[in-house]
Amino acid sequence: MAVLVLVAVAGPFIWRVDPLKVNVLNSLLPPSLDHPMGTDDVGRDVFARFIWGAQVSIGVALAVTVIGTLVGGVLGLIAGLLSGAVDLVLSRIMDAILAFPPLILAMAVAIGLGTGMVSAMVGVILAAIPWYFRLLRGEVLRLRHMMYVESARALGASNMRLIRHHILPQTVSTILIQASSVFSFSVMTMAALGFVGLGIQPPVPEWGTMITEGLAYALTGQWWLGLFPGLGIFALAVAGNVIADRLRDIYDPKSGLGIGG
Repeated sequence: MAVLVLVAVAGPFIWRVDPLKVNVLNSLLPPSLDHPMGTDDVGRDVFARFIWGAQVSIGVALAVTVIGTLVGGVLGLIAGLLSGAVDLVLSRIMDAILAFPPLILAMAVAIGLGTGMVSAMVGVILAAIPWYFRLLRGEVLRLRHMMYVESARALGASNMRLIRHHILPQTVSTILIQASSVFSFSVMTMAALGFVGLGIQPPVPEWGTMITEGLAYALTGQWWLGLFPGLGIFALAVAGNVIADRLRDIYDPKSGLGIGG
């Protein structure tokens, strides 16, 4: 994860090659010192496009994770704390969203709003919100009956104070674990949308789109066109899942790898 973030942030300052510059005389060159990841069918430097694709994938995944956390988390806190009709309505809405497979839902939203980065992000965010909602709602329902929360309520603490001082701090670890998993989900889903032509559109370099462009040359020996963006997606998604697993080990009190374990 650190290496990919470094590539995305520092790459443009180190590798000063225009990822959109076309040079048909250099088309389909294999990896070399001049072009570490080769060139594509119109002579564009694949390494420069890989760097730009890393910026897009990491930036979009972070945006989806943050927005999903805020929206889904706030709705989950509200539903768990207020319960009653509010909880019932919000839970049924989230159940309706969860009835659709996440990728299919993201594709449907992208088609409905029109292809592009914004519509793809909206689709992925909508698919991720119910995960946060159900997780935070369950945590609040558990915590609201704890003795220290009941004591604070008996002393006249408002709902906002209960959330801010007594409930939310206890859910930070859960939110971090879920956010790491959603980050990986966002990377994979955005790449899948780009692969089928519903995500970020050319000529903007995006790893899923780059894999699609490389498929036409996979059987003619130009393996580098799809391999490097595929490895980028794989590494970023695996890193996110590994971080989520490690956070779960650290914060799970029942785990032997937990804090102090």
